[in-house]
Amino acid sequence: MPTSILADAVLRRPVPAASQRPGAGSQYIGPRRRALERNGLGRWRRALAALPLLLAGAASAATYPLPPPGEDLVGEPGEAVVAPGETLLDIARRHGLGLEELKAANPGVDPWLPEPGRRILLPTHHILPPGPREGIVVNLPELRLYYFPPPGPDGRRVVETYPLGIGAEGRSIPLGRTRIVGKRRDPPWVVPASIREEHAREGDPLPPVVPPGPDNPLGRFALRLGFPGYLIHGTHRPFSVGMRVSHGCLRLYPEDIERLYARVPVGTPVRIESRPVKVGWSGGRLYVEAHPPLEEERRRGLSLTPLVRAVLRRVRGPVPEAVWDEAMAVVRAARGIPQPLPSSRGLEPAPRGWLLQAGAFREATAARHEARRLARLTHGLLEAEMRLAGDGKWCRVVLGPYPDRAAARAERERLRRLGIESHLLPAALGGEPCTPPSSR
Repeated sequence: MPTSILADAVLRRPVPAASQRPGAGSQYIGPRRRALERNGLGRWRRALAALPLLLAGAASAATYPLPPPGEDLVGEPGEAVVAPGETLLDIARRHGLGLEELKAANPGVDPWLPEPGRRILLPTHHILPPGPREGIVVNLPELRLYYFPPPGPDGRRVVETYPLGIGAEGRSIPLGRTRIVGKRRDPPWVVPASIREEHAREGDPLPPVVPPGPDNPLGRFALRLGFPGYLIHGTHRPFSVGMRVSHGCLRLYPEDIERLYARVPVGTPVRIESRPVKVGWSGGRLYVEAHPPLEEERRRGLSLTPLVRAVLRRVRGPVPEAVWDEAMAVVRAARGIPQPLPSSRGLEPAPRGWLLQAGAFREATAARHEARRLARLTHGLLEAEMRLAGDGKWCRVVLGPYPDRAAARAERERLRRLGIESHLLPAALGGEPCTPPSSR
């Protein structure tokens, strides 16, 4: 049975307060759970009745030193041993992980009746998301949030990472950039009309406003995003973290949102992304980390486009076929664990940042004339460079590199006011320098 169906049996109904104590399971029997029982799924009923929350002793967010430029991995794989009567949900809660990521890392293990004494791989090794290491970055397929706080008093930087519960299929948060625009302790939940109608149809009416307290789905802390109606908040059902069960908001474990709430100021930038594949370097080797894509994307079939784009942006020059074969094997397995590509030894990392392409020409001489024209228009403040395009037939005229997309966009707007049109190009795809024949 899909985890989402089992989870839905308990997530959509109030749970007695006693069930929120460590080790206590939900004793509520709703219509969905009765349907499970009528279908003879006794083992699922036993697992459902034993769902513990383990609020005491649960691991808090993982915090790692931020690696230097050129290094992209944090953490290391962990291991746990299944105790008698324990589920993967128990192990996930205790180690500050989500159920879905623990299942993906341990294929073939029954999440509700794992064999006692079995060793469970903990997915506590991560490739950092690409882009600026600042603010909050949410990767939806990974069901994980990264927070890059400002440097501490000693100048050192860290990254914090938290498991997430995200919106169910069809209710996902928008992708893009926004900011934290407000904070609220003990927030009331103003129930949207669509959710009230849905619950009314199922015989579970909701009031227009759910006040703060143990039955409030927002938990005790909420960070309001610039996307209207969307929050990063806690939950009164911690076992829902690490699943796709919300109405669109991002939910964290109670202890995690309390920590994040205290540390994140209003105005913090937020990026919401969908990256089922991440690629990074560590110790001179290329790593690939792959997660199952969101259901909306999975129905289109396996796509290797995210992998191809990610690899080409991180590797300088041609990529050997053996590296592609190893990378595709990681994507097909989609275990959420960074895997080194043995054949990547000897490859070079691609340059980081962004370029602005102001033209592309078949002849390098024409490209040189355009580069000189741009220099005159910018009064010599910007020096245009010529790069050979990937197919070797075009000579690009580029400006940069710029440290991030925001800086490149700002420069593009300044150039536009001078009558110069350009578009963004990852520095990794800029190609090698090209020179006119007369200059060689």
